[in-house]
Amino acid sequence: MKDIRRTDSGIEIQALYQRQDVERDPEPPGSYPFTRGVYESMYRGRVWTMRQYAGFGSARETNTRFRYLLEQGQTGLSVAFDLPTQLGLDSDDPLALGEVGRTGVAISSLEDMATLLEQIPLDQVSTSMTINAPAAALLLMYELLAEQQGLSTEKLRGTIQNDILKEYVARGTFIFSPQPSMRLTVDIFRYCKAHLPKWNTISISGYHIREAGATAVEEIAFTLANGIAYVEAALEAGLEVDEFAPRLSFFFNAHNNLFEEVAKFRAARRIWAHLMKERFGAQDPRSMMLRFHTQTAGATLTAQQPLNNIVRVTLQTLAATLGGTQSLHTNSFDEALALPSRQAATVALRTQQIAAHEGRVIDTSDPLGGSYYVESLTDEIEARAGALIEEVDRLGGAVPAIEGGFVQKAISDSAYAYQMAIEEGSKPVVGVNVFQMEEEQGRPDLLRVDEAAQQEQIERLRRLRAARDQAAVDGALQELRRVAQSDGNLLYPMKRALGYYATLGEVFGVLREVFGQYRAPTIL
Repeated sequence: MKDIRRTDSGIEIQALYQRQDVERDPEPPGSYPFTRGVYESMYRGRVWTMRQYAGFGSARETNTRFRYLLEQGQTGLSVAFDLPTQLGLDSDDPLALGEVGRTGVAISSLEDMATLLEQIPLDQVSTSMTINAPAAALLLMYELLAEQQGLSTEKLRGTIQNDILKEYVARGTFIFSPQPSMRLTVDIFRYCKAHLPKWNTISISGYHIREAGATAVEEIAFTLANGIAYVEAALEAGLEVDEFAPRLSFFFNAHNNLFEEVAKFRAARRIWAHLMKERFGAQDPRSMMLRFHTQTAGATLTAQQPLNNIVRVTLQTLAATLGGTQSLHTNSFDEALALPSRQAATVALRTQQIAAHEGRVIDTSDPLGGSYYVESLTDEIEARAGALIEEVDRLGGAVPAIEGGFVQKAISDSAYAYQMAIEEGSKPVVGVNVFQMEEEQGRPDLLRVDEAAQQEQIERLRRLRAARDQAAVDGALQELRRVAQSDGNLLYPMKRALGYYATLGEVFGVLREVFGQYRAPTIL
């Protein structure tokens, strides 16, 4: 019987790769189409940003974790918000009951944002916020806080995810239908161009697409297809491509198949560069550079033998860094069981630091460049992802492909095939279907979110509403309603309302009244 081996994307792997298996020698790092990296010196010039994703309970608790991680050598912040915040709901909304502070930090007002970032120098750190439907409000709270501290907002650095399209196919934390959601996205592009020029206005996310079950090929194809839709929306709104494209960024997943993952990142850079230059006529090289953040794969972590996850995360760290990521979050070994404990979060950060400073992956640009295997995989992934993008184009683009269920069905089919391979044993997972133990390792000490956090947050909101200028809040919310009913930029009245301490739920309550609330169709 022939020994046929395949990557998770179904690409057949040869027993040996030689020169004839490679279509071309790639260009040097820092040169179009950036296969080998977006910068010539890569990590010799600057080590990737070590940005550990964190957030739980109250703003005070998360602030303590942030300051601890910065003391341990973390070089950027990454904020995880709880589910009510992600849905534009206040912590005292009846729909928020039982979810406050559970999957991230609860932020309902500018007051909460000030507590979250207390004693953190906003002009010295880069902050990423994983927030989508209400991204504009969280960004404006951050800007307002910097203004209160007397900082120049033109120097603020960071990223908001702001990628609503993937919410319809992979996560579900949308509020409005695609049209008003895309309006908000473009309004953010315009606003940041004028006021926050160093801010990355969107992080187009393949991470959640992959977590939902997509293959490596589908991850980059559907992510870049979404990127095309955002570029087209901005162009239709009258922006010039080189005005906004340099501030676009991406967010990818790193799985266990080391070489396929490295090749995936290299192929994604090449495809995006060609798209921006040839389809959209970009002239600025920065518009063609696919800069990306990576997070190691939560879906690969196991509750069985959880310490094995440290090894998985190490492999994924190598995939991301050898693939040329600009920043990285490494998951904690206990995340299949609970939110990260302090010990597990420290080990995750140390994994990055050891890879950089002891493993020396920082010493040369694209160290796997020229590998016959990696170059062949890069070419194959580029071809397969390109074909899938063309299929999305034939359907009218990402938005019609999502509305018609094409993307969701493809991801669902891949997720089913992946799970069946594990259950049938053709895909080995150590500790799950091979090398199992009758007596499991002792469970690590797990983080427990304080049950009192929700009531404390509700009480904070009560005090806030009692102390603020309610007439000013009401006037600002009425102005927001008026602009929402026109075609003006929503961020200006939104900022005014938030500055008067209107809450997140009040701001998005007004927009819900104007735009309605989206209900996803059933995809069969």
